[in-house]
Amino acid sequence: MEKIIELEEPITARRCSESLSSVEDAIYVIGGKWKLKIIIALQEQGSIRFNELQRIVVGISARVLSNELKDLELNGFVKRIVHSEQTPVVVEYISTDYSKTLKPVIMALSEWGRTHKNNLREDIFENK
Repeated sequence: MEKIIELEEPITARRCSESLSSVEDAIYVIGGKWKLKIIIALQEQGSIRFNELQRIVVGISARVLSNELKDLELNGFVKRIVHSEQTPVVVEYISTDYSKTLKPVIMALSEWGRTHKNNLREDIFENK
């Protein structure tokens, strides 16, 4: 059962190039093994401390998590909050409102991944 995608206007070389460029930009910002996992964890948890986030994102090293959080903060997806009035100083991370604009994208990827996995299972069993 294939879905036919109807386009509003014909695809031109220029439009195709613009679309590819936009997708490349998006993948550059949220791509990789960890970024979406971190974004999802922050959206589900609210504010969270570094060590707690590292426990939730299983398998990530402290160094990689630190670098990923810096990248996500630089791109407006994460906000770092320092509570210097406390001893010891407490640092928390929260997802920004901008980060929440990814929710439909994440949900669409999740649905696509579920469908893809089911299709693979069906194909594997049909071919045996």
